[in-house]
Amino acid sequence: MWVGVGAFAQDTTRLSLLFLGDIMQHDSQIQSAYNPVTKKYEYDACFQFVKPYFESVDLAIGNLELTLAGAPFKGYPQFCAPDELALTLKNAGMDVLVTANNHSLDRGKKGVERTIKMLDSLGFIHTGTFRDSAERAKLYPLIIERKGFRLALLNYTYGTNGIRVTKPNIVNLIDTAQIHKDILNAKQLQPDFIIVFTHWGMEYQSQPSAEQKILTELFFRWGVQLVIGSHPHVLQPMQWRKEQQQLVAYSLGNFISGQRPRYRNGGAMLQVELSKITKDSLATTRIDSAGYLLEWVYRTADSKQHFYSLPVNDFENDTTRFIKDETSKALFKTFMDDSRKLFDQYNINLHEIKAQPARKPEE
Repeated sequence: MWVGVGAFAQDTTRLSLLFLGDIMQHDSQIQSAYNPVTKKYEYDACFQFVKPYFESVDLAIGNLELTLAGAPFKGYPQFCAPDELALTLKNAGMDVLVTANNHSLDRGKKGVERTIKMLDSLGFIHTGTFRDSAERAKLYPLIIERKGFRLALLNYTYGTNGIRVTKPNIVNLIDTAQIHKDILNAKQLQPDFIIVFTHWGMEYQSQPSAEQKILTELFFRWGVQLVIGSHPHVLQPMQWRKEQQQLVAYSLGNFISGQRPRYRNGGAMLQVELSKITKDSLATTRIDSAGYLLEWVYRTADSKQHFYSLPVNDFENDTTRFIKDETSKALFKTFMDDSRKLFDQYNINLHEIKAQPARKPEE
């Protein structure tokens, strides 16, 4: 209940968020992006169909599961992607990248520091890895201010594939004592919402592990409202506890990757709309709506084997026959059917968004 002189003066603002899964670059993707004529790596076509979805929201946030350490470029097991990938993501409308994951140290100190440098130069908001403790103390928890909203974003990973961090670099690891401290520090900054993006779980498992569930409950108990998961490379269920204003997406799968096996060749984009009602000097922020958009990675069957991130909305009833070969059409349908079956059975209060992206109003 609000009490004040202007008891009937009320202002409502909204903020739309779009969360993506793992952004990866396997050898097949790197080779596909290379143009031998221009001798450059070109990714514009890859993201042309998801670009309208990025542009329709206020913040698009994803997990950068690779390094930008410079040539030579390599996929699995130690990822290093061309700078053009990050540039194209930025031009497509990506706003925020989290960098703490099991591949953060794939290129050691140079990989950590050059990735940070490149993201800074391109104007990305980012968090999860740091040059040193002073930088972390200054920039973490990450505070994002947009349209009158103040968000705190935290990011952690279960590990770094056994590679030890080179001092003074820092990669945020899942350490409950440290996370609790970080959340308390975030609260001191008076955010409207606290979001934790965490790299966790078991690869290729469609259900969250016991550890994922335990951590989620801890985060919620400590005051986090949104928990976004990555790492399994397949979709896992999402749950929205409306009364408590708590939402978890255990894994959003692969946003873009070279992985082709069943369940791994796509992901989901989670769209969340926040509302902030200000009355007198008091404000309350809540999740107004939330839903998911399925997205499949198409690799053409021709000799070039180009990769495209395809929103299911746009291609489920496609009459342009963009997906040309019958094998790919069958894989696309299998991904849709598998994903919908999983989410229909296990999601709580989160459903598929069928509408096309609306144009974002000018601020």
